[in-house]
Amino acid sequence: MPKPSSPDPRQVLGAHAEDRAAAHLESLGYSILERNVRLKVGELDIVAEHEDDLVFVEVRARTDSSQVHPAETVTPRKQKQVVRCAMAYLQQHGIEDRMVRFDVVAVLQDLNRIEVYPAAFEAGR
Repeated sequence: MPKPSSPDPRQVLGAHAEDRAAAHLESLGYSILERNVRLKVGELDIVAEHEDDLVFVEVRARTDSSQVHPAETVTPRKQKQVVRCAMAYLQQHGIEDRMVRFDVVAVLQDLNRIEVYPAAFEAGR
């Protein structure tokens, strides 16, 4: 019988970072609506409401802060992917005429720090 494979360390880090990010966002007044939303075009880490906005949150983490900052890894290509997923989410849920924004949360594990970048990018980019 095959030995069960151990979990991918990146997936473990990502899940832990998303847990921490969601808790931190809630402490800042965000209301978490959904997490790890799988769509045909991709996945959204966190969907939340903050003030009057519907917020699509991309979570990035690093265990070593001497590496590239996690927020810098949300490349223009990744931004387009998140926007594509957000548009699919809005269509799937019949949401129209709602202000949306795209936030990035950086989780720096070794520094025990979480940084939130509201409106980190726009849909038109």
